[in-house]
Amino acid sequence: MALNGLKVVEFAGLAPAPFAGLILAHHGASVIRIDRPSAPSTNDTLCEGKRSIVLDTKNPAGLAIAKRLIAQADVLIDSFRPGVLERLALGPDVFLDGEGKKGLNDRLIYARIAGFPRKGSYASMAGHDINYIALSGVLSMLPGTSEKPSFPLNLLGDFAGGGLLCATGILLALIERGKSGRGQVVNADMVSGTRYVSSFPLLNTHDGAYFSAPRGHNGLDGGAPFYDVYTCADGKWMSLGCLEPQFFATFIDRFNAALRINGMKTEWTPTRAKQFTKDDWPKLRRYIEQGFKKLPRDYWAEVFHDSDACAVPVLTPAEAASIDPTGSPRPAPHPQLSRTPAPALASASSVHARPTILEPGTHNEAILVELGLSAEERDALVQADALGEETRDKWIKTRAKL
Repeated sequence: MALNGLKVVEFAGLAPAPFAGLILAHHGASVIRIDRPSAPSTNDTLCEGKRSIVLDTKNPAGLAIAKRLIAQADVLIDSFRPGVLERLALGPDVFLDGEGKKGLNDRLIYARIAGFPRKGSYASMAGHDINYIALSGVLSMLPGTSEKPSFPLNLLGDFAGGGLLCATGILLALIERGKSGRGQVVNADMVSGTRYVSSFPLLNTHDGAYFSAPRGHNGLDGGAPFYDVYTCADGKWMSLGCLEPQFFATFIDRFNAALRINGMKTEWTPTRAKQFTKDDWPKLRRYIEQGFKKLPRDYWAEVFHDSDACAVPVLTPAEAASIDPTGSPRPAPHPQLSRTPAPALASASSVHARPTILEPGTHNEAILVELGLSAEERDALVQADALGEETRDKWIKTRAKL
């Protein structure tokens, strides 16, 4: 795979950091997750392909092992709020050369994901995806009700602006390291990341552009009747996105024909020419709404299948998985590489299709052996509580049986 041989250390965290690590793991990187003592099991597909070691980084012996792991790694993924790793003496200056000082690993790509920009009045505050996209300016533009916008789960900040862009930054830094031989810090924050992936709407808010009208009155935010989601007779939905005139023509011709075939009469029948007549948009929207509600979703899906109407059914997660080429409920790694692809995922019928459960500390022994620690040194770590009290208690019980 493309990243075979790459060593990554990831501090356990939520959503964005694990997703960045998952992208690397899917393409062959060896990802070691550092869990805190007494951390719960993580029933999360973002742990797929990773290994776990429990380390108490507030314990001098545990901190020393963390430092040793990072000193031998290619990539570190920092999931904490700004300043946490610096307070643990694991900041970038410990590993990267700078100001006449030799670091422990000047080839390290030190990747950091923060919620808010590291410089600014929000830097030290707690937050979640909804807060980051709120500050980005994008939430105010999203569809919703007339009273308020809706938010797209935690996809835009955590995964697009956070994890995905962090992984992109890591790959860019690795490419540069191939030229310079040196690592660097990759700073990602979810407010800035959300703004970047939302460049198109944010840069098109001036007069005459796509988003110049108030929210809900533009072509891509639910304002246009030919770019929206409609409810069908069975309560399921169809998505409609026929922006271009030729696509709208295909849609309206098939839509009108389907209503006629089913003997449904309407007071007004729109023509192709009515697409961009804004005065007719309210009437066109009511016509489309009423039409879709007369027949079930799968009927409409068949009407528009294999056409350029830009009208397809809104599938449930289970329905989408059933038509996925892999047959797995797990989304496949993407994009696909032709010569060095990520491995195919297990089929839906396989036991491996179940969510990944990565027990913290599962790979303690193997990772410590790889670091070159002798059996005596590993025992000393356990006795010093560097791996947490639970690991020590298990070690004591095991020794008692011998």
